[in-house]
Amino acid sequence: MAITAADVSKLRKSTGAGMMDCKKALTEAEGDFDKAVEIIRKKGQAIANKRADREATEGVVLAKVTEDGKHGALIVLNCETDFVAKNESYVDFATSILDVALANKCADLDALKAADLNGRPVIELITEQTGVVGEKLDLAAYETVSAESVIAYIHAGNKLATLVGFNQEGVDQEAAKNVAMQAAAMAPVALNADSVSAEVKEKELEIGKEMARNEGKPEAMLEKIAMGRLNKFFKENTLMEQAFVKDNKVSIKQYLESVSKGLTAVNFKRFTLNG
Repeated sequence: MAITAADVSKLRKSTGAGMMDCKKALTEAEGDFDKAVEIIRKKGQAIANKRADREATEGVVLAKVTEDGKHGALIVLNCETDFVAKNESYVDFATSILDVALANKCADLDALKAADLNGRPVIELITEQTGVVGEKLDLAAYETVSAESVIAYIHAGNKLATLVGFNQEGVDQEAAKNVAMQAAAMAPVALNADSVSAEVKEKELEIGKEMARNEGKPEAMLEKIAMGRLNKFFKENTLMEQAFVKDNKVSIKQYLESVSKGLTAVNFKRFTLNG
């Protein structure tokens, strides 16, 4: 039967597949629209399987908060090339997944993959998009932050994003963004000294002792010297103790206290495609 341009356009709009792919699918399906959609989906699956061993190291990192500002989500949707990652439709697709994550407050990555997006599971649509763009796609990470106030920050280029939660409602947005940008720029390993794992603390103490020993310091002084270096590690590598990049005379902890008495960050998440 004859396949019209309107048929092709309808299938293309529904699946996002290329014009020729849609025409071939409709021809194969003898004009049956639903069957043609299934053919497109199966093609997406075949391409996904074929490219399963490819590295998907490009992509986008996006973060967003709910309207009440109390819950934020962050996702990483990987692809193979920067060309695809910069495509507006790819960013829109990733944003639609992020919106589903927020609307459903998905508990974890598996829950997000199973969540409904336009009547189908997110993971199924990702597989379909693999067929559309011809690259391996991978929903690689999903994180959330819930607090009295949550701020999201996406660095230019969609390669780096952060979420920061605060202990007070109605936090000044400029101040909140400053802290989110601090987390993005300075890559803290933890929120504060208490949040640093015992394993990391022990490792840093051992490194401090060994450095002091190599410098010829007395054995009796090694523990004290190592503790001093551990405290320096906290100041350089934990969000609340780091010097505020816009005013290095104060720490983030002091900066937030100056914004609102008792204000503190209670959680943060940071992801970047560059490690």
